[in-house]
Amino acid sequence: MKRALLLLPTLLMLASSAAAAPPTRLELFRNRLFLPATVNGIRVVALLDSAAEMTIVDAPFAAGLRLRMGAAQLVNGSGGEDKGRFAHGLRIAAAGVTVPATTAVVLDLRDLSDRLIGRPVSVILGRELFDAARLHIDLARRSLAAVPRRRAPPGRRYPLTSQRGVEVFPVAVEGHAPAQAEFDLGNGSEVLIGKGYAERIGLLAPERIVGRSEGGGIGGGRSRAIVVLRTLEVGGRRFENVRAAIDDTASAADVNVGTSILRHFLITVDYAQHGLWLAPRP
Repeated sequence: MKRALLLLPTLLMLASSAAAAPPTRLELFRNRLFLPATVNGIRVVALLDSAAEMTIVDAPFAAGLRLRMGAAQLVNGSGGEDKGRFAHGLRIAAAGVTVPATTAVVLDLRDLSDRLIGRPVSVILGRELFDAARLHIDLARRSLAAVPRRRAPPGRRYPLTSQRGVEVFPVAVEGHAPAQAEFDLGNGSEVLIGKGYAERIGLLAPERIVGRSEGGGIGGGRSRAIVVLRTLEVGGRRFENVRAAIDDTASAADVNVGTSILRHFLITVDYAQHGLWLAPRP
């Protein structure tokens, strides 16, 4: 899912990493990932979103957590703007990793749950989990585990850099120079191409548009033009005839890749050490 970008300075959140634990079973629902977590000691099934700058909590669920609430804030998501509030004192645990005393955003997630996800969502677990530990993710086997940093991950390492609070890594679209793509396990739909980048490489020519698709996350729905990428190179693998939606929001990255592409790899990711390892599946 595209990030929820707060129109305020992003808070620095320090997380603690846990000892090795058995792999956590991921639930795949409509190409989106859910995992068990506890929030302030309350068990919940959370939507996993590596491109969410902060964890997001549904307002009714937050009411039962006795959080310290801040003032109303404007939130910019992939569908537009929404109003939320900062909530302080959130303690999150998932996959054997503990994230103490962090800050989250409280929003009404009913529209997102009904329109996009297809089931109630109480918590969107964002980058805090990825900041806290090195994670090994196998989407084919639906497992996620915190792993020791002393062990060399499988696959090739790609550098992660932050753009507007979201981690990006290099990919290549139709043979053009490498572009920076958001690593977005919360995106269960098409690859996204930012409108500005699409214009620069000629994807918005009338003959390239093959249809439209309804998308958009926080902030509401959006109708997006669909193109078919002749090639997309990710993690040393070349994909052909890839459907992609044009993201015309102001905060759009050049490229955003989600589970439709990432499921073809064994993934190891370490935000704190700015590394993403991708090993193509056979």
